[in-house]
Amino acid sequence: MSEITTTPPRSAWPRRVRQSHRWISVAFVLSVIATSIALAQAEPIMWMSYVPLFPLLLLFLTGTYLFALPYFAKWHRRGKDAA
Repeated sequence: MSEITTTPPRSAWPRRVRQSHRWISVAFVLSVIATSIALAQAEPIMWMSYVPLFPLLLLFLTGTYLFALPYFAKWHRRGKDAA
């Protein structure tokens, strides 16, 4: 009788982070466009230059997580094999 092997269910967390990262990038692009328009006015709205910083911070955090995810998985597998 053949042995049925199943892979463990993957967490939905990385998928949600990846999807969030995509939508945050859309918000970032829109905020950069809005900032460019606001600063091109005859009397520029100076506080508008800070608007893209929050989506940029979120992109940095989610991007760092997504970048490190394969390394964490490899490290986790290596630790599991040693035990």
